[in-house]
Amino acid sequence: MQKKLIVIGLTAAFALPLTAVADSDHFNFYGKVDVSYDLVNTGDGTTTANGATAVTGVSKSVVSSNVSKFGFKGSEDLGDGLSAIWKIEQQVDIDAAAKNTFASRNTFAGLKSDSLGSIIFGIHDTPYKKASRKLDAFGDNIGDNRALIGAPKGKASNLGFELRAKNILMYKSPSFSGIKVAIATVNLQEAKTNDTQQDGKITSFAAMYDVAPFFGSIAYESHNLDYVAAGNKESATRLGLGYKPGDFSVGMIYEKTKDNFGAGSTNSLGHNALYISGKYKIGNDAVKLAYGKSGDLGSGTSKVNDSGATQVTVGYDHALGKKTKVYALYTKITNGKGINYGFSQNTGAGSTTSGFGTSPSAFSVGMKHSF
Repeated sequence: MQKKLIVIGLTAAFALPLTAVADSDHFNFYGKVDVSYDLVNTGDGTTTANGATAVTGVSKSVVSSNVSKFGFKGSEDLGDGLSAIWKIEQQVDIDAAAKNTFASRNTFAGLKSDSLGSIIFGIHDTPYKKASRKLDAFGDNIGDNRALIGAPKGKASNLGFELRAKNILMYKSPSFSGIKVAIATVNLQEAKTNDTQQDGKITSFAAMYDVAPFFGSIAYESHNLDYVAAGNKESATRLGLGYKPGDFSVGMIYEKTKDNFGAGSTNSLGHNALYISGKYKIGNDAVKLAYGKSGDLGSGTSKVNDSGATQVTVGYDHALGKKTKVYALYTKITNGKGINYGFSQNTGAGSTTSGFGTSPSAFSVGMKHSF
């Protein structure tokens, strides 16, 4: 009996402080677990852009981790409307533990003023990325619109325009009648040690209007890439619109990118992209539909023939509770013969193209729980 009392006493001694911390307004532990079973077909294609040598696609079934994560965040009231703020966030690959590190997602410290806004330093999504993420009806799983939107790195951009940037300094304004702005700068060459090494810099800006039932955003981001080649630049402009009068919601994103990577500083990867989505809730259920289109890369003598693509996604969600849902979706990308876009935001999506001109598809059933 005495031993049991000692155990109970020790448990209570540790539990009470932890409960107090967890319930504190100044500290929060949160996260999301999203895992799915995916049936993927990579589609047939060719080994090179607009090539003749055929590649046969393959089918596979995989258990995939989508954007599962956990984090800690908090604040301290410094008086006069000023607070110290911080966050440490980590992505968790449920099916690939060897990939997991720590603090791989938005991780920062900063100051927040009720009247002046906030400034942070560390790792964070750029304002350009944040400006329209809420308009993606299939965000953070294999149907995510970032397969085509955001100029995926290596296919339609040097860096891509959906960045979680290191070495970021960012300012976010308070809301003025529903309008917020954010601006950030990123040092791409922190390791520079002498005058012969070239600089690299990101400048990102976004303005957002969010007063129900309307949402609107405009964003611009430029990448100065002297460290790649002197004078190299790429930039993107994005417009986002959303309307949610009740159980029905629609969203639209239009994006235009350009660069000077081609011969004679011509545009070689810049292009237009469009994304449209809709969602209708019926009690605990929801049906969703999305269409994305990416235009041909480049212009003039640097144009890449038949390098556009489309993505169509349909899905169904069923809420089991306020924080838990199950879902099913089907998504398909149709690539032109000069491009090889694949799916993203899913551990099973890394090899979803077998060549150029493919039509990769995926059927996914999964479960998501937030805490």
